[in-house]
Amino acid sequence: MFDDTNSSDTKILVLGVGNILYTDEGIGVRLVEKLEAEYQPSPNVELLDGGTLGTKLMDFIMRCDQLIVVDAVLGNDKPGSIYHFDGEELRKSLAFKNSLHQTDLLDTLVMCDLAGHRPDAVIVGMEPEDYQSMAVEITETCRARQEALAEAVINEVQKHGGTLTRRNA
Repeated sequence: MFDDTNSSDTKILVLGVGNILYTDEGIGVRLVEKLEAEYQPSPNVELLDGGTLGTKLMDFIMRCDQLIVVDAVLGNDKPGSIYHFDGEELRKSLAFKNSLHQTDLLDTLVMCDLAGHRPDAVIVGMEPEDYQSMAVEITETCRARQEALAEAVINEVQKHGGTLTRRNA
């Protein structure tokens, strides 16, 4: 939950989505777990494992000003490639329909808009190597790129006025 002591700050939600039972489909969730374990967010930043909740995430999404979604994205590049989408590019990244969670964030954002508050949104994604095999660990290829994905998300958080500070070991 956001700390409202400084209400002038942009409320930033970092939302990891995906099904962790299907290898790299869980990239977004695994990245949020990494951030929670290794970083301290500023009071205006919330980290959330959105898993496969879909429209049940509306309440969380409507409470933020800036939404940063982390997910597996099919961009036809090599596995581990990192993508950044905003604006109209958002539609391209949200076209990833080959997941079992069938989270359609575009529909969820439209519903948030209809309900009165649609935050600005950005997708930071990674090309999966394997999103069909049942396994709770992401592939070695994508695991090796987790630091780069974390850095992309941290840069996006900073761009919008938040911080993620590495915890001491």
